[in-house]
Amino acid sequence: MLQSRLKPVTAFAAKPSPLVAFVTVIVIGVVGFYSLHFPFRSAASLDASRFDHVFLSSSSNATISSYLRALTVHPHLAGTKPASLTARYVLNHFTGLGFRTTTARYRPLLSYPLRSSLSAHFSDGSSLEFRLGEGEGNGEVVAPYHAYSPSGSAWAAAVFVNYGREEDFRLLAAAGVGVAGCVAVARSGGGVGRGAVVEAAERHGAAAVVVFGDGDTWPRGFERGHVMRGGIGDPLSPGWGGVDGGESLGLDDNEVLRRFPKIPSMPLSSEAAERILASLGGAPLPLDWRGTLKSSKVRNVGPGPTILNFTYQGEMKVATIENVFAIIKGREESDRYVLLGNHRDAWTYGAVDPNSGTAALLDIARRYAILLRLGWTPRRTIILCSWDAEEFGMVGSTEWVEQNLVNLRSKAVAYLNVDCAVQGPSFFAGSTPQLDDLLLDIIKKVKDPDSDEGTTIYQNWAAGGGKSNIQRLGRVDSDFAPFVQHAGVPSIDMYYGKDYPVYHTAFDSYNWMTEFGDPFFQRHVAVTGIWGLLALRLADDSIIPFNYVSYADQLQVYNDKLSNLLDKQISLHPLTASIQEFASAAKEANEESEKLRLQENSDHFVNMKIRALNDRLMLAEKGFLDVDGLRGRQWFKHLVFGPPRDQESKLDFFPGIADSMSEMFKMSEKERLAAIQHELWRVARAIQRAASALRGDLA
Repeated sequence: MLQSRLKPVTAFAAKPSPLVAFVTVIVIGVVGFYSLHFPFRSAASLDASRFDHVFLSSSSNATISSYLRALTVHPHLAGTKPASLTARYVLNHFTGLGFRTTTARYRPLLSYPLRSSLSAHFSDGSSLEFRLGEGEGNGEVVAPYHAYSPSGSAWAAAVFVNYGREEDFRLLAAAGVGVAGCVAVARSGGGVGRGAVVEAAERHGAAAVVVFGDGDTWPRGFERGHVMRGGIGDPLSPGWGGVDGGESLGLDDNEVLRRFPKIPSMPLSSEAAERILASLGGAPLPLDWRGTLKSSKVRNVGPGPTILNFTYQGEMKVATIENVFAIIKGREESDRYVLLGNHRDAWTYGAVDPNSGTAALLDIARRYAILLRLGWTPRRTIILCSWDAEEFGMVGSTEWVEQNLVNLRSKAVAYLNVDCAVQGPSFFAGSTPQLDDLLLDIIKKVKDPDSDEGTTIYQNWAAGGGKSNIQRLGRVDSDFAPFVQHAGVPSIDMYYGKDYPVYHTAFDSYNWMTEFGDPFFQRHVAVTGIWGLLALRLADDSIIPFNYVSYADQLQVYNDKLSNLLDKQISLHPLTASIQEFASAAKEANEESEKLRLQENSDHFVNMKIRALNDRLMLAEKGFLDVDGLRGRQWFKHLVFGPPRDQESKLDFFPGIADSMSEMFKMSEKERLAAIQHELWRVARAIQRAASALRGDLA
């Protein structure tokens, strides 16, 4: 049974477990002991490893479970009243722990469904009206829809387009299958997002699109999501925070209109999709598609003879969203910020996405409160961030980053993101490369929740590839994107479990988590431990624990890959030389760090040197930003990590170069080579800027 059928509980009012009460008593006793026997001992003099130990040992599976239960009593779609209540719950939690709290409200353009229908009309004269919804939640769950889809209808033949990639449309065309005027039926996956699927179908003349989840997706589940294109954030305030009373573009503005598809789309359950696809005639299903398709009943791709009657009506409206923050002010460098962020809004109940992460954030706050009572104060300021409207395209975090861009670029040490803390087994993480070594060091201290007693996460990771397991942050699928790709803030993203079958469906409930995702909440405890310890190191180490040698190594890997892909007429010398320069600067920074650690606390002059080095370590990432951004996509400023325009690109790095390589069919050979060479020079200059920032030198 799903949570909506459980005995009701008071929303957003989780009682502390007996274990929490016991820990609280112990903490009060420890605080009293220190107050009586060490009245003059400062927090700075206490061993940092002791605080790490207290942080890890104060974990509580039951407490995290209670947070998640409270957060998922009701669906809480951004811009709705339940979403506002969830914000109040998080705010009250932070306030109750004694933290200074603040909120940031915005008025972005969001999108909601009004009505929709879909029926299939078969060649034998029969028809079937599909039920568009999972039948869960007593009407609380929003109907399946694609946010920012235009309203529209179609009465047209169905045609199967596989993942909706360009290569799929080319294969259909080669088989003589036309898509124009049809309703395209696509399955999610294949490395392309739903927005790109709709855009490609529109380009090939489709009248409408339905997208279903294949693979391990629950048969009756509808995968909600947005189909906005061309960037992230509020489409009415591209590049600036959409504050109430500020500048806002009109819905008829060309820059706004280009963000939305021109043909309607909606999600479909795999159960309904199989019924449609099994009825198609026309060209046979390509063997490559058949090998990865879950259903064995699909034999042909169409078009027809099955006709789909598709109708969707929605509305776009400005709604209020709210980011919530808890602030722990630093004692020595209060103007330097370590940020931990997770989004709070969900398409439905959101037990996995995102509130497994929200529950972890709340537990970090609880544990930090324990440390504060023991006398700890971070060297740098820590900010816990609860974002809103992420599901509509990272709206809440993007608006806040845009509004605070200057301060973030000059004062943010790092951003640590957790979206879905737990989706299933196995730990995954991505980072900007200067944080690789810190990440590996931290996971050596946290027990693996899926292994024998005493085994750390690092031990299993090392057996599976070690540092090579770390992903990079060029995607635009969570709240790290504005920090890395627009503001140039060093970042980490982490989670347990690669995929899960109830993604964006009404089945993403507390019950699913307790039955399948993490029954004993051990994985939640592990993510919370890693997340909190990372922030403690970044906030408390006198010298920020960045290693840019790892960055130089990663850039060299990218250079080697490019040499195998690019035409020999293109010179890689500018890139190779800039990477060598950056590697030299990174080595010098490491050597300086080691010398200053040995001299630490010797005099005020050394402290000033440490501060100057930290500034350079922080600012080096900003060197990879380009003021003009990517060509045609100026919001994306990072020239190393960012999304390529073509989601089927062979490059998941150097997005400007990737764009030039993908657009070769639009220009002559001479123009293509010149465009790629220019983008390569831009990357080389960015790497040189980062090297100069790391050295602190003027050219």
